[in-house]
Amino acid sequence: MEFLRPSSWSEALAAKAAHPTAVPVAGGTDVMVDVNFDRLRPEALLDLSGVAELTEWSLDGGTVRLGAAVPYARVIGELGDRLPGLAMASRTVGSPQIRNRGTLGGNLGSASPAGDGHPPLLACAAQVEVASVRGTRLVPADRFFTGPKRNALAEDELIAAVHVPVATGPQQFAKIGPRNAMVIAVCSFALALHPEQHQVRTGVGSAAPTPIRAERAEQFLRGELADRWERPDPLPDPVLRRFGELVAQETAPIDDVRGSAGYRRHALAVLARRTLSWAWEEHRTGRRACA
Repeated sequence: MEFLRPSSWSEALAAKAAHPTAVPVAGGTDVMVDVNFDRLRPEALLDLSGVAELTEWSLDGGTVRLGAAVPYARVIGELGDRLPGLAMASRTVGSPQIRNRGTLGGNLGSASPAGDGHPPLLACAAQVEVASVRGTRLVPADRFFTGPKRNALAEDELIAAVHVPVATGPQQFAKIGPRNAMVIAVCSFALALHPEQHQVRTGVGSAAPTPIRAERAEQFLRGELADRWERPDPLPDPVLRRFGELVAQETAPIDDVRGSAGYRRHALAVLARRTLSWAWEEHRTGRRACA
């Protein structure tokens, strides 16, 4: 196995162009596990830990450009006020050691349907910045995942950053697992309210071949909230329940060792109701109801 260690972004792109089968590794919290258990034997590993550009984030107007190798711990500590949904999801990733090493870019690269960072990106209308020696392009998060553990990267492309709009309203994230920490999600759900646009977006994890949005549920909720944004009374229970039902109906979960399809649908309906009630209460009162 060849080991490539570029020291700059241009060197990394050149190395990927010369070795298109090379597997990128930054924090190594996914890749090295697969290597150690002999589930992955790439011809080359492309170590990106020395590329300083990938470890930086910047604010441009209303959007955070988050370098692909910024670890979860920094998302929590430095961006919790601007990207609350992503920070909530980051807090559920592994142990403190994993959060200090693991990165959103690695999460996107593995493209697991259970990736904790994916639902908030869908709910926030994030874009993934990918690059090669041929140039740079932006891929909407809801078009980035093409199948189970497959993504829209060409063989010579690397993930440079994620462009995430700064929150303009309440955001929530919740997940279900067999225990509270260090667990792969049985299912997960993210919700973002965008009061200025009177818009709602969702993200669902571990309930389909790829992370998805519950678009019918979003449409239903936009209709229900149309006349409520400026006079935010508490949402009636039938609205909360119908939203949860629609979220569950739009999923296509499977039975596996972590949970049955039926349980996942039930759990997602509950998570959708709860996150909506928390987010709407924050919109009404200005106080975060749950974190």
